[in-house]
Amino acid sequence: MTSSARCVAILGGAGGIGRKLVEQLHAQGDDVCVLDLATSLERHRLDVPSIPLDLLSEGSVKAAAAELSRMWDRVDGFVNLAGYNSHLFPLADTETDYFDDVIAGNLRGTFLATKAFLPLLGGEAPSFVNVSSGLASFVRPGYGSYSAAKAGVIAMTKTLALEWAPKVRVNAVAPGLVDTAFLRGGTGRSNEDAPVIVNVEPYLAAIPLKRLAQPEDVVGPILFLLGRSSSYMTGQVLWINGGAYMP
Repeated sequence: MTSSARCVAILGGAGGIGRKLVEQLHAQGDDVCVLDLATSLERHRLDVPSIPLDLLSEGSVKAAAAELSRMWDRVDGFVNLAGYNSHLFPLADTETDYFDDVIAGNLRGTFLATKAFLPLLGGEAPSFVNVSSGLASFVRPGYGSYSAAKAGVIAMTKTLALEWAPKVRVNAVAPGLVDTAFLRGGTGRSNEDAPVIVNVEPYLAAIPLKRLAQPEDVVGPILFLLGRSSSYMTGQVLWINGGAYMP
């Protein structure tokens, strides 16, 4: 670690958005550590330090945080990209086990990551960035479990922004659909070459910019929230959806 480099940890960094974010952070001279499922780290070998982590296990999250604290004496930025949704069901037809799994992986996992990693942040202007979803507010049929979880992530982000000010800024991005393995169930949890689980054509027809988001479309706003240009922002949500939803 160089004296001028920031230390940025990325939870879910082996996914499509995460890999692009790692690339951009590394290119600008930051030190990066990726935390993700062991299967994801094995599939996508990144040229940065990595720590295996299962967000469904509190013990695994705590162990990963302890290892990160041994690796770095401070963490300047943390990005929580982890999340998944593998099926679309009407909410009344959703099995309880599936609902519990989605809430655990997206909302409870954010809670566990917050407890374990947010206290590690320090330095001159630390920033914590959660990734929610446009579906947190712009709800659609079939996504009830996921929408509820991601709405909770936004509420949690705003609460943390108040509780940790002025020491740490806490913000979120809320993308629409992004062309990554998430559309096939999630990195490390699905066959990334499988067909997408959503009907993309009607979705594209409703987007003013007339295209599906690419990972770099989300990386830019995350880099902004991590950097000095957003130093007077906390508790905010950046909606990234090509104009499909304008809150």
